[in-house]
Amino acid sequence: MSAEHNDNNNSILKIALNLAFACILSGIIIGLVYFFTADIAKQKQIELQNLALQSLVQGADKYTPIAGKPGCYTATKAGDLIAYIVPAESKGYAGAVKLLVAVSPDNKVLKYTIIESKETPGLGDKAAKSPFIDQFPGKNAGELTVDKDGGTIQAISGATITSRAVTKAVKLAVEEAATITKGGK
Repeated sequence: MSAEHNDNNNSILKIALNLAFACILSGIIIGLVYFFTADIAKQKQIELQNLALQSLVQGADKYTPIAGKPGCYTATKAGDLIAYIVPAESKGYAGAVKLLVAVSPDNKVLKYTIIESKETPGLGDKAAKSPFIDQFPGKNAGELTVDKDGGTIQAISGATITSRAVTKAVKLAVEEAATITKGGK
């Protein structure tokens, strides 16, 4: 009986050692993969951000981060300021709706792009498409309210909460751009 007991102890010990070895090996492999791919992932993130900036302000030849304003950029062409790019966020139906908004130097919307949203597919995602998105260019902060709240932006039928969230985020971005044009005051 003691030999059988020793075999069971040895068996449990072998299993424990094999499991520990597998865990350590897995940790080392994951660490190595992260180490070798971290720079690639960072570069991809920069490329995606540059594509987003370029899609917002076509024709700009330089995008410069604004000191003290995380995520904000100036877009210039031949040294002339043509837009501010400002991140904004508002609560939608299914969570935060995050945007990048291009704002002209005279604080009017040029264009926006939704960079993160969990809104209802097929309904809430209409906020990133025509005709909804086409209502914003040329509007200042005072004109950015949905029609159901007395404004000029026609809400998406069945997606009023999303419409309000996007409109509010765009308005916040225009207001933030106005603080940049006034020297951050």
